[in-house]
Amino acid sequence: MDEIIKADLYRYDKLHGCKGFLKGWFIPGFRYTYLLRKTIRNKRWTPLGIYYRIMKRIFAYKEFQINQAAEIGEGFQLYHRGTIFIGPVRIGKNCSISHNVTIGRSYKDGQIGRPTLGDYVWIGTGAVLVGKITIGNNVMIAPNAFVNFDVPDNSIVIGNPGKIISKDNPTKNYIFDVLNR
Repeated sequence: MDEIIKADLYRYDKLHGCKGFLKGWFIPGFRYTYLLRKTIRNKRWTPLGIYYRIMKRIFAYKEFQINQAAEIGEGFQLYHRGTIFIGPVRIGKNCSISHNVTIGRSYKDGQIGRPTLGDYVWIGTGAVLVGKITIGNNVMIAPNAFVNFDVPDNSIVIGNPGKIISKDNPTKNYIFDVLNR
């Protein structure tokens, strides 16, 4: 098992090793993340590529839709079942995403923009992040927040439209079970 998958698995109650992987397989968020990473790593028309694409499709069933062009750092965690849509964006390491979240592109003045998320970002239920925006490191996006603007490091975003509140270490009690913090 490579280091990225180990870090992903560890985010789910510090699971590790073969026994941890077997437990993790029954957690929908980890299972989908594992299949997504395997799909990205195997060429489309190879036997393993076809296998992982089919498996990912079976287990995604209207819950997780993550574009294969998304660049996702190690320690990625999907909290709960529920519709999650992530377009071809960049997500840093040790990020946690709750259900009913949308992270995607938007059009503004004829240009397409996609979000870039830093490390240690926690995104609450129902949040929407769209456009060519940059979310800094150690940022908490509160449930149901609408974010279409840049967010600096060490911030909390609340509300719709979103409002930025500066805070030291806002994700301290939200992002846990990480390798090498």
